[in-house]
Amino acid sequence: MRYRLHQWLAGVTGGAAMRAAGGCRLAILCAVFAMGCAIGADPLRQPEPRAPDVHFEPTPMRVVQQMLWLADVGSADVVYDLGCGDGRIVVTAARRFGARGVCVDIDPQRIAESRLNARKAGVADRVRFVNEDLFSTDIREATVVMLFLSPSLNLKLRPRLLRELRPGTRIVSHWHDMDDWKPEHTAYAGSGGRDRPIYLWTVPAR
Repeated sequence: MRYRLHQWLAGVTGGAAMRAAGGCRLAILCAVFAMGCAIGADPLRQPEPRAPDVHFEPTPMRVVQQMLWLADVGSADVVYDLGCGDGRIVVTAARRFGARGVCVDIDPQRIAESRLNARKAGVADRVRFVNEDLFSTDIREATVVMLFLSPSLNLKLRPRLLRELRPGTRIVSHWHDMDDWKPEHTAYAGSGGRDRPIYLWTVPAR
């Protein structure tokens, strides 16, 4: 009898301890939630993506073709377009040259357009779509990188390109150069009554 009573008391005190521990955890969670609300933040909400760095301006198709030609894109290449817009560069690389590609854009609307254009062209299986910041997305797989950004963004991106891309990777920029990093080749494509410059660099050996 005394043994059964001892067991019952142990169960009661053990259950009470477990309930107390559970209550403590709940109190901590409530405190964290209250602190988030106190500073005007929702602890369950994901951070809002920042606005795009540049206004979307579609690259003329004559320029797209010249960019791909200058980079000598082939079926073994993985073409990354950083700030891909509607995906036309990567889609053309996949459709005309059999390359694989990655469309990177911080704007979800642009990524949606890229997906649609890849499906229409029948190359969706050769293209990956990444709704991320071009300054943080993983670019190490690229053998070709395409840019149509701005002079300041090119310069900001340049150290990362040289640090993370493999030697021999080709970088092509429409309209904007990279200051004192002189291009290996410069081509021009006429569009809208203007000759648009297109620059090519190759990541050097380390």
